[in-house]
Amino acid sequence: MKKPSKPHTDFKSLLGLGTQSTRKTYYAELEANLVDLETERNRYKSLFDHARHGIFQADLDGKVINVNPAMAQMCGFNSVISFQKNYESLQKHLFVSTNEYKRFIKELESSEKLDNFETSFCSMSGTELLVSISATLKHEPQHLIECFVKDITKLKEAEHQLRIAATAFESQEGMIITDQNKVILRVNKAFSRVTGYSAEEAIGQTPALLQSGQHTKRFYDQMNESLSTKKYWQGEIWNKRKSGEIYPEYLTITAVESDDCKVINYVGAFTDITKIKESEAQIHQYAYFDTLTDLPNRQSLMDNLSTILKRAGRTKKQGALLFLDLDNFKSVNDTHGHSTGDLLLKKVANRLKGAVRETDIVARLGGDEFIIVLEDVGEDEKTVILNVKEVIDNITSLLKQSIILDQFEYHASCSIGVTPFQGGESAEEVMQRGDMAMYQAKWSGKNTCRFYDPEILVPQFHMAELELELRNALPKYQFVLYYQPQFNTEHLTGAEVLLRWQHPERGLISPEEFIPIAEETGLIVPIGWWIMESACQQLVEWSKSESTSNLQLAVNVSARQFSQISFVEQTISILEHTKIDPNLLKLELTESVLLSDVNEIVTKMNKLRKFGIRFSLDDFGTGYSSLSNLKKLPIEQLKIDQSFVRDITTDPDDAEIVQTIIAMAYNLGLDVIAEGVETIDQREFLELSNCLNFQGYLFGKPLPIEIFTEQLLSS
Repeated sequence: MKKPSKPHTDFKSLLGLGTQSTRKTYYAELEANLVDLETERNRYKSLFDHARHGIFQADLDGKVINVNPAMAQMCGFNSVISFQKNYESLQKHLFVSTNEYKRFIKELESSEKLDNFETSFCSMSGTELLVSISATLKHEPQHLIECFVKDITKLKEAEHQLRIAATAFESQEGMIITDQNKVILRVNKAFSRVTGYSAEEAIGQTPALLQSGQHTKRFYDQMNESLSTKKYWQGEIWNKRKSGEIYPEYLTITAVESDDCKVINYVGAFTDITKIKESEAQIHQYAYFDTLTDLPNRQSLMDNLSTILKRAGRTKKQGALLFLDLDNFKSVNDTHGHSTGDLLLKKVANRLKGAVRETDIVARLGGDEFIIVLEDVGEDEKTVILNVKEVIDNITSLLKQSIILDQFEYHASCSIGVTPFQGGESAEEVMQRGDMAMYQAKWSGKNTCRFYDPEILVPQFHMAELELELRNALPKYQFVLYYQPQFNTEHLTGAEVLLRWQHPERGLISPEEFIPIAEETGLIVPIGWWIMESACQQLVEWSKSESTSNLQLAVNVSARQFSQISFVEQTISILEHTKIDPNLLKLELTESVLLSDVNEIVTKMNKLRKFGIRFSLDDFGTGYSSLSNLKKLPIEQLKIDQSFVRDITTDPDDAEIVQTIIAMAYNLGLDVIAEGVETIDQREFLELSNCLNFQGYLFGKPLPIEIFTEQLLSS
């Protein structure tokens, strides 16, 4: 320790050894020094008491020795005394973390001086204060820690908020900050990415740099008025990128005010909504336009028709709705595939648009149904009819011109129903009348036009009701199967499965009445699968008895069902599920199947033949088959249509046709069966002509399985 310096005055003089004048001088100096010390102490105390930041002293054990008011106030106390009573230990009371206190002491002892040591103190309320401590370790006159403490809680929160603001500024949204004169001060990276302008190119400019020219002066005036009165504006705006591309964005502008309510900045945040607009347009397209033809769909049609009807009611000018249905469209789908059918619909749509005015509406309902709405075609019935017929002539003329579909030439025709309107009706009513008129045209022989006439609607209502009930027949188990026996010259060989509709109110409905509707609507496909599944289940039952285990069942397959892509797979699935002998299942195909790709037909048939399934060509001679196609088909049997058998004993032409079919079949190695055999003379003629398989009333009528089996077992 450094020795104190030698006093200026001699101690001997103090003991009275000096002169009186010397003592006076000494006392004067001592008094002056005491005054200086008091002044210095007061100044230090004033600084200590009035310092803005906290100051405290503590010993090395952490006991607080001295603390200033700022420190006490910082920790939530009204006085220094209250602080010292509650916070007498740094380690236990002031430092939130004991580990932090130990780190503080360790670093202080290592360097004897710390600057800006950041840690947490505990306030009286229990909340944490973030503080910065500058500390010195003093060894004289005693070992003390002197600390200057700055509350940095708000500073840290401000820094955190600044980091958040900085992060937000560099968000995915474009950001732009201007001064009160709308001169750009700052932009973020998203701004540059969206607009193409770098920060250097944008700063110093105004947002007019981005104007697209798509908005009027009034638009910007309203924007500025909103900023002036509400200090806020938001909405969609079209702007222009540096490349010149015009794009939509959603923009929000907020005015920033000073304490005296003067605007000092504008902050703009925007999002490029190009993809949103594209999605909205696509959704609108899907919602209101047919995806195949791009024509308005049913929803769009009904909306526009409602508007047109209201306008017609005001103007007293009549319009007309044309309901068009293509003739024989189903056969195109069945024989040439759906892709060809879709191509036909596109070409028809284009021709229909070319047959009417630009102001008229051409829409597609779905399938092969189209609607044309003609507005303002006259003020009296005669004028309306003349103008509508002129449009129909245009339609007919354009459709009858050949249409090339994948090297296939097609001549389109349609059935057209017309219903005039003059306002006051609903869109649904007009559509219903048009639909009825179209069916009237179809019943008249197709490729024709009919105006709506309520007097001849009874057959149509009957057909419409029948179609509706037919859709529910399968799920309501109203279909039943009848079995008509097939014989050779010696014994029963099996039966043909025939569909019947047991209507709960109308009784047994003839297949001739409902099968065409099933074909037209496509219901024949699920019905066909039900028939095949049921027939296979019957074969399972027959397999349990020795007397019936060798009987075959013939099942009719429609061209529409056979054309299904999954026909082979579904058939095999039924065979595997029922585990029947496939040789006992015979599929009867009509010649209409041959209208589609013969090679594809042969491929399907060969796949099923590998499983043992046999094929018969039904109604031979009434369809479209040629010898070249017939030779390709892997069939085992030809079935002579009953229309030829009926008069073979009285009509030489029919007799010759039947004999020719039989001879041709045997030359091709095929078996032959004749249907519609009702008399002994017919049977004898067929036997003499070498046809040895028969089906008809002579051998048995179609019967429910219970009666069929009972008669079979009793014979």
